[in-house]
Amino acid sequence: MKAKRLLTGMAITLAILNAGSVLAQKVRLLDGSIDQLKGVSKLNIQFDYSKMGVGKFETEEEYIAKKKEDYNKKEAGKGNDWAKAWKADRKNRFEPQFKELFAKYSDINIGDHPDEKYTLIFKTTYTEPGYNVYVSRKNAEIDGEAWVVETAHPEHVIAKISVQNCPGRTFGGNDYDTGERLEESYAVAGKGLGKFLDKELK
Repeated sequence: MKAKRLLTGMAITLAILNAGSVLAQKVRLLDGSIDQLKGVSKLNIQFDYSKMGVGKFETEEEYIAKKKEDYNKKEAGKGNDWAKAWKADRKNRFEPQFKELFAKYSDINIGDHPDEKYTLIFKTTYTEPGYNVYVSRKNAEIDGEAWVVETAHPEHVIAKISVQNCPGRTFGGNDYDTGERLEESYAVAGKGLGKFLDKELK
C-alpha cells in the first residue's frame, strides 16, 4: 500500500509539473495576419539562430567562446568537440523534433518545400541551456518568433507569431545532456505553434 501511494503521489506530482510547463508556454500573434494560410497544406520551413541570446550572454558567440575556453582548460580539444556538437544538434535533434511535433498538431506539412508560396521561419531569440548535476537542476527553455513570409520575396512578412517559454526536460529528469533538454524545448515549441495555427485557421 505504501508503495502504491508513493507511486500515485509521484504520478500526480509529475502531472502537475507537466501541466505547469504547458501553461507557462505562450503563443500569440504579434503582427500581421495568418488568414492567407487558410487552405494551405504545405509550408517551406527554415530555422534562424543568428540573433540569439544564450543564458546570461547577449550573443551565442560569447557563450560558445566561454564554454570552449572552459572545456579546453579541463581537457585539450574537449571545447572544440563541444562547439561542434552544439551546432550539430540543430539539424540532428532540435529541428526534427520541432517538425515532428508540429505535424502531430497541425494539418499543415512543413519541410523542405522551396516551391511553396509561403515559408515559415522559426527564429530562436533566446536559449537557456539549463543544467542537471544530479543534486540540482534547471530546466532548459527557448523563446522564439515564427515569421510567415513569401518564399519568393522573404522581405514581405505576412505574420509574426511569438512562441515564448518553451521548457525542456525529459520524463523522470534524467536529462544530463544539454542537447537532450533543448530537444524537448523545440518539441514543445513545435507543438505549441502547430496547435495555435490549427485553432486559428479553422
